[in-house]
Amino acid sequence: MRKTNLRKIRRVAAGLCVLVLTAAFASCAPEDSDGGSSAGEERCTDGQITIGVIPKLGDDPYMTTVRDAMTEESEATGDGDEIVYTSPSEATGSAQIPFVQQLISQDVDVIAISGSDLEGAAAVLEKAQERGIKVLSFDSDVAPDARSVFVNQVDIQEIGDRMLDSMHGLLDGTGDFAVLSSTQTAVNQNAWIASMEERLGSDDKFADMELVDVVYGEEKADVSANRALELVNTYPDLEGIIVPAGISLPAAATALEDSGDLGRVKLTGLAPATLLSEQIQSGNVQDIWWNVGDLGRLSYHVAKGLAACEITGAEGDPVDAGDLGEFTIGDNGEVILGPAQIVTPENLSEFPF
Repeated sequence: MRKTNLRKIRRVAAGLCVLVLTAAFASCAPEDSDGGSSAGEERCTDGQITIGVIPKLGDDPYMTTVRDAMTEESEATGDGDEIVYTSPSEATGSAQIPFVQQLISQDVDVIAISGSDLEGAAAVLEKAQERGIKVLSFDSDVAPDARSVFVNQVDIQEIGDRMLDSMHGLLDGTGDFAVLSSTQTAVNQNAWIASMEERLGSDDKFADMELVDVVYGEEKADVSANRALELVNTYPDLEGIIVPAGISLPAAATALEDSGDLGRVKLTGLAPATLLSEQIQSGNVQDIWWNVGDLGRLSYHVAKGLAACEITGAEGDPVDAGDLGEFTIGDNGEVILGPAQIVTPENLSEFPF
């Protein structure tokens, strides 16, 4: 055989080897196992979107009110957006992970999550972001790297101040009180408690008040009721309990009312005002509250803005929230709905939830 033909054969053979190796490497390349968009993809959707909503607990009336308000606001815009509500049965960050994964596999446009703790679902939320899915937190934050925007109902310092001021008024500025929170990892409650403790130690107004204990109702009504009764029995001089948890405050009020301790022990905290209307009217309970539906509506508009790439979570980003007005994203990607109020017999009718 002539040398020129040998050279041609070798070149063809080498070319075939390259093709075979290329195909082999391609077949071994990692696939998008979640079935969503490719990693690192940036996408902007102006129009119909799908928003996946993950609350702490799915049957919490607070969370379903947020969901319903988002749905109503979606219908009002006429864009035909889909709200997918999926939730764990336990209020932990780890319990939220499978539901984030589910929404990634569904390739939703935005995930809106109320964080049960800061870090529990952070890694999988970051994975969602890598797939081009926008992430916002509402009501209770997650790790800042795991979301673009935190929609906070009220400034953390302000909620702590309102609860402490309410307790101060109920106790006439003197006496022992305790805190009955939700869980030890609850981001928002822990921040409110820390704010209260700081003020107790620095403001002479509270010199005659003592925080004797912090206990947890585990986001369960029966556990919360028992914790309230345990506090009353453990601390005979207890005069008040701050309950910064929507499930726990009505449960504690009912338990102490049944035991005959409500009145001697005053309660204040956070819960739907309609669940406490009788106790508020009696003057034995106060409530710190806001318009929960508005939290859902603002979260919806933030989701729309993120999906359309109109906002990124940068400080100064404007948020057009329809009838709610204009909002501005502040430090660390936080946008705040508005001030909380102390619910009393005089203004109870202003809070339909």
